[in-house]
Amino acid sequence: MSKPDELLVDVAALVESGQSNQMSLTVVTGGAVITGRLAPEAVWRQRVSDVLADSARLGEFSAVFDTPAKKDGPPAHLHFHVARILQGTVGIPETGGMYRVAIADVSAWTMGDFSYSD
Repeated sequence: MSKPDELLVDVAALVESGQSNQMSLTVVTGGAVITGRLAPEAVWRQRVSDVLADSARLGEFSAVFDTPAKKDGPPAHLHFHVARILQGTVGIPETGGMYRVAIADVSAWTMGDFSYSD
């Protein structure tokens, strides 16, 4: 999208202001379908930092995510946790991952997340 969807920006701003991580969302971006729950950027950064800090090989990158987010205007990114990229009949990774998606790159979206059951 050349101009971010204002409604999606409002959803992201509400997640940021409420510090909630319960909003489920599915987006299409760059041909990929990502589904999961949104988290405030500060919470998302802390979780990524914690995962990196626990890694023997990637621990030094932890500090990059410990820095506070710059708050200059409305949110420009969605921060997913417990999220999956949908591929055929599976979600990758099965347990969910941490994804940051530029709102301007979202071409379609819907409330809720998708899951498969046999």
